[in-house]
Amino acid sequence: MRLSTLLLLALAPSHARAFAPTTTRAQPLSSSSSTSLEMGPPPTNVVLEETYGEGSRKYRRTVYTHKEWVKHRSSDRFLRNLSSMIYSGVYKSLTKEVLATVCVTTFLVIWNGLTGGYTDLNGVQHEAIITSLPMLTIPLTPFTLLSPSLGLLLVFRTNSSYGRWDEARKFWGLNINHTRDLNRMATAWYGHDGIPIDPARRAEDLRQVSLFTWAFVRSMKRHLSPPEEDETEFCQELRKRLSPTQAEAIIASAHRPNRALYDLSVAIDRLPMHFMRKNEINKNLSIFEDTLGGCERLLSSPVPLFYSRHTARFLSTWLLLLPFAMYDPFKGSWNHIAEIPAIALASVFLFGIDELATQMEEPFTILPMQGFCDKIGAWCDEIISWRGQGLDD
Repeated sequence: MRLSTLLLLALAPSHARAFAPTTTRAQPLSSSSSTSLEMGPPPTNVVLEETYGEGSRKYRRTVYTHKEWVKHRSSDRFLRNLSSMIYSGVYKSLTKEVLATVCVTTFLVIWNGLTGGYTDLNGVQHEAIITSLPMLTIPLTPFTLLSPSLGLLLVFRTNSSYGRWDEARKFWGLNINHTRDLNRMATAWYGHDGIPIDPARRAEDLRQVSLFTWAFVRSMKRHLSPPEEDETEFCQELRKRLSPTQAEAIIASAHRPNRALYDLSVAIDRLPMHFMRKNEINKNLSIFEDTLGGCERLLSSPVPLFYSRHTARFLSTWLLLLPFAMYDPFKGSWNHIAEIPAIALASVFLFGIDELATQMEEPFTILPMQGFCDKIGAWCDEIISWRGQGLDD
């Protein structure tokens, strides 16, 4: 991913075009309620608990429609992104780092003014107040030589983190595709050899397939989410949609997605159809196991810590020492004062790149998994409502 793109992402407000999880869940199509997949920022009447940091990650679960893409491509996006800098959650998370570089730069300006002379507000040049101590400056050459190496480290860091986010999104894309595929095949292939179909039994068998398809992805979402995020909502949803025995079996399991996948496998095995067709349907379950295992791998295995730490140390040391090398280039400003905002701005952007990488490295708390689950439930309920073989008018 290009650094310019990453900087534009950083300039966007932390809550822009995000959707927060709600307690409204996907219901069968016969119900009047709707899915909780919502676009856009949180409602204006909702007070955000935290506008940056861990508490704001649930507001970064972005989903685009045509309306959002039009806004994303609009010609005023540059002005909008610049004007929203003060609201950026990414930049708010960098307060301590930026403050450290600003303090170092301010100290340097004051120290060198005392030891090397200064200009008062009337433009009169004064001699040094402290002559026994040296001015603090270092050559700019080391920073020029090290800049390409630092750039490569940051590019690899951001690319690796974006790759993890992209891989997690693709896993959920496979879940979406194959849940629809599974229910489509089950609905279309129900029954065989011209045996009369009982509509009531058919509806119940397919309802079980749809419910356990949803239960698997919802359990997977819970499995990948922080313990405190939605445990209560998860249990409520299962108890609302599944039978008490089915719901409690999943809730009590040590590995809930595996239990839901097992129940789905049993529901498929009960369908009256040729075993070859069941085998085709069961191929989707193997893909679900792969996506689940891939997501668990991403969650448990970060970018090697020694790489992340070395990059952070390199960047921090580079920026904390940069004011000493930039003192002379700012001699044209009053008492070198322009160096302070310049270093602050450089710190915001460079620390921001590392912050973006850190935020993307764990993708599951910024992916809209609840929205995926709700949509999967709604789509599966719609598919099983279609008439299949032996029931055509």
